[in-house]
Amino acid sequence: MANLEQNNTSADQSHFKIPDIKFTKLFINGEFVDSIKGQIDCLHKDVSSKTIGRTFDTVDPRTGEVIVRIAEGDKEDVDAAVKAAREAFDHGPWPRMSGFQRARIMLKFADLIEQNIEELAALDCIDAGKLFLWGKLVDIPFGARLLQYYAGAADKVHGEVLKSSRPLHAYTLKEPIGVVGHIIPWNFPTSNFFMKVAPALAAGCTMIVKPAEQTPLSALFHAHLAKQAGVPDGVLNVVTGFGHTAGAAVSSHMDIDMVSFTGSTEVGRLIMQAAATSNLKMVSLELGGKSPLIIFDDADVDKAAELALNGILFNKGEVCAASSRVYVQEGIYGEFEKKLIEKAKAWKLGDPFDPETRQGPQVDKKQFERILSYIDIGVKEGGTLLTGGKPWGSKGYYVEPTVFVDVKEDMQIARDEIFGPVLSLMKFKTVEEAIERANNSKYGLAAGVLTKDMNVANRVSRSIRAGIIWINCYSSLDVGFPFGGYKMSGFGRELGLDGLHKYLQVKTVMTPLHDSPWL
Repeated sequence: MANLEQNNTSADQSHFKIPDIKFTKLFINGEFVDSIKGQIDCLHKDVSSKTIGRTFDTVDPRTGEVIVRIAEGDKEDVDAAVKAAREAFDHGPWPRMSGFQRARIMLKFADLIEQNIEELAALDCIDAGKLFLWGKLVDIPFGARLLQYYAGAADKVHGEVLKSSRPLHAYTLKEPIGVVGHIIPWNFPTSNFFMKVAPALAAGCTMIVKPAEQTPLSALFHAHLAKQAGVPDGVLNVVTGFGHTAGAAVSSHMDIDMVSFTGSTEVGRLIMQAAATSNLKMVSLELGGKSPLIIFDDADVDKAAELALNGILFNKGEVCAASSRVYVQEGIYGEFEKKLIEKAKAWKLGDPFDPETRQGPQVDKKQFERILSYIDIGVKEGGTLLTGGKPWGSKGYYVEPTVFVDVKEDMQIARDEIFGPVLSLMKFKTVEEAIERANNSKYGLAAGVLTKDMNVANRVSRSIRAGIIWINCYSSLDVGFPFGGYKMSGFGRELGLDGLHKYLQVKTVMTPLHDSPWL
């Protein structure tokens, strides 16, 4: 069993004073407001005094206790947010500003994020079970960095002059796509918020953000800071609520021009269907993964074991690109397995506010139970548990680091995205076998290759059908590196200039040339 302290530090024993929750309402047209449906319900019940909107619980996964109640947005609230965003796009200043003007506001927004790093990191910690220290040092600063990166690109959006074979002068314009719906997952609430919002702002779009119902707190705080930074009313709206109501309303809305979604492949299908049956809005999907990490005989075994473990246990395995399938060449397999299990057993679970903790709780009870059910399936299918496989502690949604061996390619634990700290360890002989098995998946988000032979590294990286390949590293990202998938891992890219261009339309403009000495 992992090196875990069984006293599950709870909220009242936390290493950090949790801030008061300041924002719990929907953010529409520059104001925090109650949900419409709840107010209507109250009126129907003849509640004559002060009415409040419908709400839902957001829960601390460390304890399973309710943090606060959050406004529950529904179709009517999405309609109101879209109306505000449409007005801001069609008649407001944001898309009509120069890129330089938008950049100045975005940079101020980034400054405000940096000034509130501790509070934002704490919100994501109590809402998602994320490590507080990692939030302070990486997640929240990455959100600010995204704003800064795309602010730098905002005044560099331009078309090109076209060479014609006829007497025509022609050029292209790149224009903002319009009103965008962003549907955000719960595993990286702040990073994913700005991976979508920052490039859309730079492009001149207006937007509605629907954060995951599990993790609404930081999104509402970001909306507050956007207002302080000078983002005009209606440009950035946040509607908290459930996927099957608020999310569905965004996906099917006739006045939203594009929807950008990060989450499961199953929900991605529903979003595509809704987009197709409504107004054929453009869709960008960053979906699931079952990413292979291939370790060759010449790799450093100790470093490889560390990378493999971090690849699956980082963020408690709630990572779309997690290295959940690890293939090790037979010459080092025995030594690697021993090192991996030693490291897994030394991995520390506990209070995510504790700087010594390396793994916090899963995001909620549903995900916790889903992971445990997959572990049960793995055992029933014939997999052998080398370590882990059980809940940890007396409260909260913690799952031990879990490693399976004797895994066959047709087992569910080898094929399905579990989204938790569960690794399938397998052996291979040849390069050809490794490539074939790595590609034997409906997903194609990411892969890793560990070898000192760059000929092998280049061959494998060009043969695997995935959107990003890490050679002698894993899970490394940068604001300028496009990220997205092949196959059922989706289409469209986050990050880099590709992440900006998807929020732009290309328009061709031409005029006749009369009496020109050349074309």
